[in-house]
This record gives sequence, C-alpha cells and structure tokens, in this order.
Amino acid sequence: MEYGNILATRGIANEMEESPVFAGEIAAAFNQYQRKDWGDLSMEDKDLNNRAVEAGERILAAYQTSKGRIWIITDWDRSATTILFPSEY
Repeated sequence: MEYGNILATRGIANEMEESPVFAGEIAAAFNQYQRKDWGDLSMEDKDLNNRAVEAGERILAAYQTSKGRIWIITDWDRSATTILFPSEY
C-alpha cells in the first residue's frame, strides 16, 4: 500500500516531543497500520478499510494511546497519511 507523505499534526508532534512513551506508541500504531491492523474499529469499519485498500479510497484507523485516541488517515489518492488526534480533524 502507498502512504504518500507521512504527516503528524502539531498536537501529535508536540506530544511526541514531550513524551518518549507516546512517541513509541505512535511508532507502534503506525507499524500496526502498515500491517493492515486497523486498531480500535468495528468489524464493519475494518472491512471497509480492507476494501478501501483495493479500491483506492480513504482509510481511517484508530488506536488508543497514553494521550488518548489517535487516528491515522490515508487520503484516497495516497498523497498523504496523517497522524492526528480526533479533535484536530
């Protein structure tokens, strides 16, 4: 799967700078994402993501961290993958 530019929002970047534990959680979440483990989603949403990989549609995964829930979103055109807090969407 293509990811495009890998981006983190200011909120994620700031928290990663402050907390090595959180930075490790982000790395672990992205590793899960690369394995197509979509994290804390319903089975229906996981199935939608699996189809989106093949169809070239947007992919959204969610993971729990010590700083709260994060999302990883890959744009439909695969130009970028962004790591963010849901409140930054």
